[in-house]
Amino acid sequence: PLRSRSTAFPSLPERELAVLELLADGHTNRDIAARLHLGYKTVRNYVSAIFTKLDVGDREAAGELARSAGLGSTR
Repeated sequence: PLRSRSTAFPSLPERELAVLELLADGHTNRDIAARLHLGYKTVRNYVSAIFTKLDVGDREAAGELARSAGLGSTR
């Protein structure tokens, strides 16, 4: 069963969860910034915080973890 976004990653605030979900779908930081109406550097900071909180080293690992928790598309 899929968990809700907030229970899957309780250490992430809602905005970081939104960024993680788009990251899991393969979107670039610039695309995430445009979709969420944020600055590029803000998204870059969110991605860095997500990596730290999830203890991952790159986008692929973060995306894989997010998809395994039911975030993002299931392509």
